[in-house]
Amino acid sequence: MPFTHYLIYLLLLAGVILSIWRQKLTVRGAITGGIIGLLIFKGDGYTGIAMLTLFFVAGTGATGWQINRKQQAGMAERDKGKRTAGQVIANGGIAALLGGLVWYSPQYSVMLQLMMAGSLAAATADTLSSELGTLYGKRFYDIISFKKAAAGPDGVVSLEGTLIGAAGAALIAFIYLLGGFTIAGLIIVVAGVTGNLADSILGATLERRGIIGNNTVNFLNTLTGALVGAVLWLAIT
Repeated sequence: MPFTHYLIYLLLLAGVILSIWRQKLTVRGAITGGIIGLLIFKGDGYTGIAMLTLFFVAGTGATGWQINRKQQAGMAERDKGKRTAGQVIANGGIAALLGGLVWYSPQYSVMLQLMMAGSLAAATADTLSSELGTLYGKRFYDIISFKKAAAGPDGVVSLEGTLIGAAGAALIAFIYLLGGFTIAGLIIVVAGVTGNLADSILGATLERRGIIGNNTVNFLNTLTGALVGAVLWLAIT
């Protein structure tokens, strides 16, 4: 086993400890995140770790950004922005599952790794658009009726938030494409934006009615990103 692999394992362990110390994740959330990171590394190597790191850094940064202002407006998550194990699985569980599948069946690695990137792009787009869109959006609309609405409720979106989310998906695509530009980059961005829109639609319908919770919505968001990535890849190959 290469020495760099041991270094990654140490970095994952350090990430678990740092996340707990910095109060970015709960203890269970940090341990779960470490396991997810391991599976993603086994499935997509350094690229997978880089994409996961970007999602984590951008997501926790956006969640904690102006947290007091969001709490006062009733738009912040519980536990002062710390993410739980359920939230970690909701956002990274699909990518981890795909990483495990690549590890087990490497002959399907090309499409599975693209799906992994699509799921992380969707998670990144959703987190950035929801956390920063509420702060920087100018006009907010219900995604189902397109009527003007107040910022915060499930299924309420803004142009600024959607564009911020698309930028997050593009950053995931950029990391995926560091080895060279291909059409896969566009697929990842489309997958991320589609997953984010699906998240908003589910939030405006099923979540708003109490049928499913936020973690389920986020899980379906990442699943949508992965499936859209697979469908688009199969359509062009």
